[in-house]
Amino acid sequence: MALLEDLNWRHAVKAYDATKKVSKEAIDKIVEAARLAPTSSGLQPFQVLVVENQDLKEKLVKGALNPECMRDCSHVLIFAGWDRYTAERIDKVYDYTTAERGLPQGRFNSYTDMLKKMYLAQPAEENFVHIARQTYIALGLSLAQAAELKVDSTPVEGFDNSVVDEILALDKLGLKSVSLMYVGYADTPNDWIAPMKKVRIPKAEFVVEFK
Repeated sequence: MALLEDLNWRHAVKAYDATKKVSKEAIDKIVEAARLAPTSSGLQPFQVLVVENQDLKEKLVKGALNPECMRDCSHVLIFAGWDRYTAERIDKVYDYTTAERGLPQGRFNSYTDMLKKMYLAQPAEENFVHIARQTYIALGLSLAQAAELKVDSTPVEGFDNSVVDEILALDKLGLKSVSLMYVGYADTPNDWIAPMKKVRIPKAEFVVEFK
């Protein structure tokens, strides 16, 4: 029941204490949870960028819908997906996988050929929709790991992607931002949502069983 207790503990924090910083050890664990997330075909088509530098956060603030949270949180995690699938990216992942498993190179050629035929024929926009969905799995696991560590967090889609992408020059990395995660410790007196009852859809309405 520990995971459920952790998830019941957490909430999307609305105000952070700028004087409190999350340890590097905790941040590393939160990011590691994202790295271990399952992804379609094991391609891991995204990266997590960790922003602690206050000057850089101040620059990013202009693209945020909740600027105080971005400014005052300890770290901003950016979940950024590949701008599209390419043959080179697919091969790099599977070459690494086969090497790590001690298998002969080309062991998965038939599978990677299928992936290339499917993804490379798609427009980049369609590719990115699929890639973006993978990042949300990682975001969810990072939120859960933060909760287990009793580190406060906020998942964020309310930001201007173009601002984040430009400031971090993500195009040079072949990436596009998808979502953010604010990490830190709540400024409890100003975190207006904290005293409110946590509300979820009733289980009877949420679960549909086919027996």
